Amino acid sequence: MSLYAYDQIDREMLADRAAEFRGQVARRLSGDLTEDQFKPLRLMNGLYLQLHAYMLRVAIPYGTLDGRQMRALAAIARDYDKGYGHFTTRTNIQFHWVRLKDTPDILDRLAAVDLHAIQTSGNCIRNTTTDPYAGATAEEVDDPRVWSEAIRQWSTFHPEFTYLPRKFKIAVTGSAKDRTAARAHDIGLKIKRSREGELGFEVMVGGGMGRTPYLGPTIREFLPARSLLSYLTAVLRVYNRLGRRDNIYKARIKILVASTGAEEFGRQVEAEWAALDQGSIDLPDLELARIRAAFGVIPFETLPARSEAFEAARAADLALARFARNNLAPHKKPGYTIVNIALKAPGETPGDATSAQMEAVAALAERYGHDDIRVTHAQNLVLPHVKLDDVPAVFAELQRHGLATANLDLISDIIACPGLDYCALANARAIPIAQDIARRFEQPDRAEAIGELKIKISGCINACGHHHVGHIGILGVDKKGEEFYQLSLGGSGAEDASIASILGPALPADQVAPAVEALVDAYLGLKTGEERFLDTYRRLGPAPFKEAVYADAHPA
Repeated sequence: MSLYAYDQIDREMLADRAAEFRGQVARRLSGDLTEDQFKPLRLMNGLYLQLHAYMLRVAIPYGTLDGRQMRALAAIARDYDKGYGHFTTRTNIQFHWVRLKDTPDILDRLAAVDLHAIQTSGNCIRNTTTDPYAGATAEEVDDPRVWSEAIRQWSTFHPEFTYLPRKFKIAVTGSAKDRTAARAHDIGLKIKRSREGELGFEVMVGGGMGRTPYLGPTIREFLPARSLLSYLTAVLRVYNRLGRRDNIYKARIKILVASTGAEEFGRQVEAEWAALDQGSIDLPDLELARIRAAFGVIPFETLPARSEAFEAARAADLALARFARNNLAPHKKPGYTIVNIALKAPGETPGDATSAQMEAVAALAERYGHDDIRVTHAQNLVLPHVKLDDVPAVFAELQRHGLATANLDLISDIIACPGLDYCALANARAIPIAQDIARRFEQPDRAEAIGELKIKISGCINACGHHHVGHIGILGVDKKGEEFYQLSLGGSGAEDASIASILGPALPADQVAPAVEALVDAYLGLKTGEERFLDTYRRLGPAPFKEAVYADAHPA
């Protein structure tokens, strides 16, 4: 077993919730509920009304699935949608074309495989995200899934935190390498050990994107792990008491922390925490041990660090060699590797996977990957436990299903929100811009020569594409009914987190991909040694990049 197994209480709760929503949908369809009356009920079940249809957002707790669950998602996409699903930066999946009358049946199917849409909307604690390499990388101090599961159990239907001033997002990283964008969250938790070897967390509070982006400052350098839930309770209580409820644009905790000051906010949290009956909130040792044991121990084989079969296959196949170079990551066990599956084939929608592709990934996980699948913050998938000997077979199957794009963290591995193609909040499309850029850089040798370059695109100021923390961030804006795009440079959501700075005036859609190309050409001419794009920008500042983009452009 490689993921937490729901117990009977969990399953009864999911079945009851699905049955309750079936009754609510029936009342809406009969006209007994108006849309205004129905809206808060559907949002509590992850159902949004978008531009063209209802969208159902399904929670994937800390981005972890098994083959059975992935097959269920594939079947829902085939039977109730248009044959695909969209994986998000919250490691959830969205179905964008569901019919209202079908949603109770979908929730029943989800409940049958321990999945749901609870707390994927509303002013509550949303799905906690974590490192997709959890349990597989030697870098981690402790498995962050254990703590993410503890947070899931603590936060689900928490009566005190069901109606917060605004939505609330938590991320947990167990490694120095941050693959969760922890500082961009309302609460970011970094697992660490004290000098004495005690397990604990660095606590960062007040990050967030949107209209006013902030990186969360550290309010506690070291919190003993045993105190996690009581300390989170203290943070949420201070926010619930003091957060703005009169202005939706100033309701996030980032605004409270920024206006109060991190030091004063931290002081208030510490005072609240000291006043709590911590023992009644914190996880008992036996419960922590139960959660940890529920993930199971993977029966890894004792293997040599080098696989002769893999090395021979890689030497004989340039495409496999490229895939290995870009999409494999080191595993904690000799003879194993972490396989990243990029949902970013040129011309496709970032984060989309068809039913057939989801089923193919499920089959690969079941046969080669200890039945373990992860969804990443970057809208990709991961098989975290694959033998090196099996990589050629896995790669061949990925090729067969259009999933072998070898571009992880390269320029075409773009994060993009659904944008104006789907979302009623968006000002501009994001998907076509991502597709234009990816096609322009689809030649793999060129992409590899450019190296790590993270582009993130949002279709509106809500920043679901996390453009504020992109090496190159792209924001869609509306100017008198026309779509324009604002470029920002220098952001990062990783351990070297930073907020990007606006480069200059917004550009029309047809100039965005050429502008990105101009930025890349400038970088390649300015870089020294192995500098990434981000490093070169930080060294030189915006001036040479601004000149490269606006010398011949015609901005708004």
